[in-house]
Amino acid sequence: MPAELRGWLLDAYADARRGVVLWLLGEDGQRYQLRLPLTTTFYAAGPFPRLRALWRWLDAPRTAVTLARARRQELFAGELDVLAITADAAAQPRLFRRVRQAFPDLDYYDADAPVSVQVAARLGLFPTLFCRVVVDAAHTVLEAQPLESRWAWERPLLPLRTLTLAPDCDPAHSEPTRLHAGFGGQTVTYALDNPRLLLLGLQAQLRRHDPDLILTRWGDTWLFPQLRAWAQRSGVRFYPSRDPQRPYQRKRAASYFSYGMTLYRGEQTLLYGRWHIDVHNALHFAEYDLEGVLEQARVSGMPVQAMARRSPGAGITAMQMITALRQGVLVPVTKQQAERYKSARALLRADRGGLVFQPRVGLHAGVVEIDFVSMYPSIIARFNVSPETVGVESENTAVAPELGLPIDQARRGLLPATLEPILRKRAAIKAALAPLDRRDGRYRRLHAQAAALKWLLVVAFGYAGYKRARFGRIEAHEAITAYSREALLRAKETAERLGYAVLHMYVDGLWVQKAGVQTATAARPLLDEIERATGLPIALEGVYRWIAFLPSKLDARVPVPNRYFGALAGGAFKARGIELRRHDTPPFVAGAQRELLELLARRAAPDPMVVLDACRPQIVALVNGRLDALHAGRVPIADLLVTQRLSRAVAKYRVPSPAARAAAQLQAVGKSRHAGQRVQFIFTRGAPGVYVWGLPNPLDLRAVDVARYRRLLLRAVHTLLQPWGVTPAQLAAWFAPAGRQGALALRW
Repeated sequence: MPAELRGWLLDAYADARRGVVLWLLGEDGQRYQLRLPLTTTFYAAGPFPRLRALWRWLDAPRTAVTLARARRQELFAGELDVLAITADAAAQPRLFRRVRQAFPDLDYYDADAPVSVQVAARLGLFPTLFCRVVVDAAHTVLEAQPLESRWAWERPLLPLRTLTLAPDCDPAHSEPTRLHAGFGGQTVTYALDNPRLLLLGLQAQLRRHDPDLILTRWGDTWLFPQLRAWAQRSGVRFYPSRDPQRPYQRKRAASYFSYGMTLYRGEQTLLYGRWHIDVHNALHFAEYDLEGVLEQARVSGMPVQAMARRSPGAGITAMQMITALRQGVLVPVTKQQAERYKSARALLRADRGGLVFQPRVGLHAGVVEIDFVSMYPSIIARFNVSPETVGVESENTAVAPELGLPIDQARRGLLPATLEPILRKRAAIKAALAPLDRRDGRYRRLHAQAAALKWLLVVAFGYAGYKRARFGRIEAHEAITAYSREALLRAKETAERLGYAVLHMYVDGLWVQKAGVQTATAARPLLDEIERATGLPIALEGVYRWIAFLPSKLDARVPVPNRYFGALAGGAFKARGIELRRHDTPPFVAGAQRELLELLARRAAPDPMVVLDACRPQIVALVNGRLDALHAGRVPIADLLVTQRLSRAVAKYRVPSPAARAAAQLQAVGKSRHAGQRVQFIFTRGAPGVYVWGLPNPLDLRAVDVARYRRLLLRAVHTLLQPWGVTPAQLAAWFAPAGRQGALALRW
């Protein structure tokens, strides 16, 4: 007799023998493994004789498929005659690989959507959504429907059972000796000198607690590979998954290039029926933690474990797939659109990016910063900019500014249709956050959700013109930036018409100044006028008592658009592009600069030029205290660590950087480092000039290059005091090195 289950969708994956498997976190506290009968259809397009040959190739007793001729809508080419190939969803990926290998000259559609995305598109069942499922006695799904929307932001906490696993130290630095396992506020510690007992203990923990999530530190890159090796040597079964037929999935490590950086994704261990997330191998976990990962999975349909490790671009791609599948639009396996021909003049006019207005270098009082809210996604939604609408004329056509590029307004574009719900949800979350105190228990959760949605919106712009995005087209990217430049210019003209001086503009924000406008209420008329002039939402980012725009380090006459710091009206500060914002700044230096900036920001004065005079005794005392601690060896060695990323393999460096020299030291002791990985080291005197964090031999503290750390600290101090006219020579006099061993005169 059919039974009804209610609960949260935990996982969906394909199994070659059982078909599609669903795991439900029941509202009754039980965890249910269900089988979902699901077929999927993919399509082949090309010359009719080749399609006929594919039909004959597939129409064989050994192949359990249904074949049919069909006409389907392609996003750019209109209706196509295609061969529809329907198969069991679990068997379809393998079938598609065989078909593509045999007929590589055909175009394929709807063939590589992950199972979880197909389940989301066809049934509306997204990860972590509360749903209703009707099953038979064998737990085969007869009926399924969601009971909540993925766009609802007010929802109860997911009742997850979480097991945490962490070694007692960073394995990249030294060999761990213990493993801490935590559940429900209690921690059990296992010694690593007896792998057999450890494996038996962990299996007992899994049986006793049956966690939904195993949250680890270095689980992908150290713990699970180590457990597998120990299990093989000891003969003890290692089975971390909940599914009794699928122990785990292993994915290899890889280096890849993204947004101008070489990144590294370590080896991955994914589980079935429960999640494994390594906080050190999850791409943006430090920024939006577990709640952000769940939010991205919930709206994108991507599996939670995959979303934790993939870039937000994978989430946007999945969302575009779902939009296309629901609209009956074919999803190409590979990108098929080439850039349209442009003359050199047209290319120069189009390929200009966002607008940057060089700031007025120096110190400014009473400054208002305003930003367009999610500018590029808002432009996409407001002006219907999508790869298939750009360059198309219809009975209702808009024209992109500067480019003269038509944009079809008669049909809603795929990209705007995908992004509009994200914009609305993020706006609702931000509105709910505004009145909340940061100590409110809801604040951290909502802030993480908003940050996760922001990342999806940010990458959507890049993917609009990305050369490998299956729905990408560079003309869409160019139209978006053209609209952004027009909006910023209109905002500038509006501000100047209302009597404001524009100090700086940078892509989606501007800094303006007007006597008497030093509160959010006073600035409100300006925001309203800009919204009316541009048609885009805009928000007050902050009101500064004072702000300093910094020049180039190489030439004091040249401003740098993204190097500034300032004191907000409430006493907090905001900084961009200075040492404390850089990942390669030692904590010793970043901490001192942060303390100094907090000191300056707290000092209220009508004239910002007097702030330094009022704070100078405290500044001198603070910096001297830091220098004394450095020369006396009282600074913790971890606070001197410099963290840098390898841009290439160590052997490919012609002139080894400090990071490359540090990585070479690790390779010499059998600890390999790959392109995209971070390396931590300490500057030392003499060759090779660095000591890498992770060598078996401890560092001789007498070898630390104290003079270099002194220079790094004073350079960071000069960054803050430069707007008040303080020179390196003056700093050298303030913090004379007399009596401090190993110190040198200030140089940079």
